[in-house]
Amino acid sequence: DGRGRGRGRGRGRGRGGDDKDEWIPVTKLGRLVKEGRIRSLEEIFLHSMPIKEHQIVDHFFPPTAGKLKDEVMTIKPVQKQSSAGQRTRFKAYVAVGDFDGHIGLGKKCSSEVATAIRGALIMAKMHLVPIRRGYWGKNSGLPHTIPMKLSGTCGSVSVRLIPAPRGTGLVAAPASKKILAMAGLEDCYSTTRGHSRTTGNFITAVFNAVSASYGYLSPELWKPTVFSKAPFQEHTDFLAKEAESAKADAAY
Repeated sequence: DGRGRGRGRGRGRGRGGDDKDEWIPVTKLGRLVKEGRIRSLEEIFLHSMPIKEHQIVDHFFPPTAGKLKDEVMTIKPVQKQSSAGQRTRFKAYVAVGDFDGHIGLGKKCSSEVATAIRGALIMAKMHLVPIRRGYWGKNSGLPHTIPMKLSGTCGSVSVRLIPAPRGTGLVAAPASKKILAMAGLEDCYSTTRGHSRTTGNFITAVFNAVSASYGYLSPELWKPTVFSKAPFQEHTDFLAKEAESAKADAAY
């Protein structure tokens, strides 16, 4: 009896502390980030490495700093017919952005609203992408708009974004305006086709459009590419050592 109670209390206590303070990475990328071998998100984006742990983003944008803002875009009930009637769950869409060239969008379905929002926030952090910004006309000052016309679709909604002169502001619907502002764009025209009242599909289409900004190879990027080693290749000795120590711990 004593053993059971002691073990239970100890385990519960220990787990709670670990979850709050200590992040134990489970992916190679997570290990490199935690050890400080990867110094910025741009290194991750450069090598197109998928982010599978939201703590990687938290490492570069600490929640205490408050640089990465998040906003619940929409919550809607979805139903499934079961033998006992309908089963209602809630689908949440959450956007995260630093208002300076990074934006992420996540969605999550759950039986409770709070759980759906929490899950969507984690998904949004893992889907963080860089946004390329450019100029309309004269290349003076900081980039303020998108570098070229962009388009994105989701469901029946198709969105087209068009560069705008400085001072225009964001000519867009309230939902898409939030996404564009979070991405760090100041001026932009937009046009939409389809059933844009479906907020989830509408904001996903806008997100797909802005995240395509680095997909275009414009003339200023025609210079020969100087390839560098991928982080996994560069730090292969460190990762191998980590794997060996993990194996030894498991055996122990």
